[in-house]
Parts: sequence; structure tokens; C-alpha cells
Amino acid sequence: MTVHFIGAGPGAADLLTLRAVRLLQQSPVCLYAGTYLDAAVLAHCPDGAELVDTQRLDLDTITAHLVSAHEAGKDVARLCSGDPSVYSAIAEQTRRLDRAGVAWDVTPGVPAYAATAAVLGRELTVPEVAQTVVLTRAQRDSTAMPPGEQLATYAATGATLVLHLAIRHTRRLAAELAEYYGADCPVAVGSQVSQPEELILRGTLADIADRVEEHGLRQAAVIIVGRALGTGDFVESHLYGNRVRGLGAPEA
Repeated sequence: MTVHFIGAGPGAADLLTLRAVRLLQQSPVCLYAGTYLDAAVLAHCPDGAELVDTQRLDLDTITAHLVSAHEAGKDVARLCSGDPSVYSAIAEQTRRLDRAGVAWDVTPGVPAYAATAAVLGRELTVPEVAQTVVLTRAQRDSTAMPPGEQLATYAATGATLVLHLAIRHTRRLAAELAEYYGADCPVAVGSQVSQPEELILRGTLADIADRVEEHGLRQAAVIIVGRALGTGDFVESHLYGNRVRGLGAPEA
């Protein structure tokens, strides 16, 4: 039997991949993060499926559920918010499953930052404005950041920053980032994007903290910072430029 780590996307049931839906329909056990997922996502599970909300469970308890289902001959859908490749803790879970001899696989999902950018109608890599996107998080009462991964290091490049697990520290982060991007740099915050409670806040590093606090955001939100969010003029890329590719010189 297999534990399927499935990216549930930002929370909307219709943003799951076809593969994710198929695996959910075939798995009699589903562990999910109730803090982040729209209940409609669970409607893809089969009738009578065992549903386990993991938001208050520690890693040992979660692992015990996965191993128990495996021993009972049942496939498990382990739903992760967003995409499992970013801040999903699957590295910790799969290491334990390997030790227990439990097979597993991973199905990608729509990342929260991509869903937020879609609602904003913005590309995060704009020609000659920003060509790099950095996915990172805040450091405070959480696991220590590795040496060299300071926020200032990334901000100094001018890249588009995507901050996860950081909404409670918006004011401190905005003040820090303003030193590199300028206080007028555009910022967007996406909370529960694609869900009925979706909230998009737009502002600058000078005022975004006020807006976040006004709406009482404390979790399930992503912060995007960068000039690519602006509406100013920019040059066009060579992607669709008028040139002949791979055909040699044009005929006279």
C-alpha cells in the first residue's frame, strides 16, 4: 500500500490536478490539514473514507496513522496545502516512512504564491524589472534559518520575494525590506486564495502592515514583495520578438 502526498493547492476543490482527484477517490484514508483546506476538497474522497484532521497532531501521531493504514492494507491520501515541494514537512514524514518500510509518492499542487499572482493578474518575472523569484520565510519563533539565508541577502538582489509563514511579522519585515526596495515598493498579500473567504490586500511596504492588522490576518497568507507587481513601463522580452529561430539567415 502507498501513502500519496498530494498538493491540495490553495484550497479550492477545482484547482486540484486530475491525478490528485483520482488518488483521493481511490484512497480509503485521508489525512488533511484542516487549517488550510476548503471542505469541498474532501468531497473527492470516497464515501465512508476515514478522514483525519492533522492540524493538532504531532509528527509521531501523524506517522502512526500512516503506518497503521499501511498495515491494514489501505492507501492513504496525505493532503498538503499548496505544493508539497515548499514548507510541507514531507521530508520529515517520508524519512519516517522509509524507516517503517512504507511506500510513498508525491503529486504536485498549485502553490499559494502562484494562485495569488493569478488573482492579481501579475507576472512575477517582468523583463528588466525582476527575473528571479525567491521563496522564503520569516525567522522568529520557528526553526532556525540555515547560515547565509538572511532576508537581507535576498532583498539586496531586488528579486521578487515570496514570504511564507510570515504574516504575523509583516510590520517588522516591511520595515526591514523598505531599506532595500524602498517604502513605495508594491506588496500584495493573499489570504485563503481561491476559497470563499479569499482576501487580497494590495499596498506598499509603507502601509501593508496597517492593512494586514486591520483585517486581523494571522495565518494562511502569503506575502509577495517586488517591483514586478507594479504597473509601470517595462521593456518587452525576446520571447515573442520578431526574429528567425534556428532557420539560418532569412531569404533575400
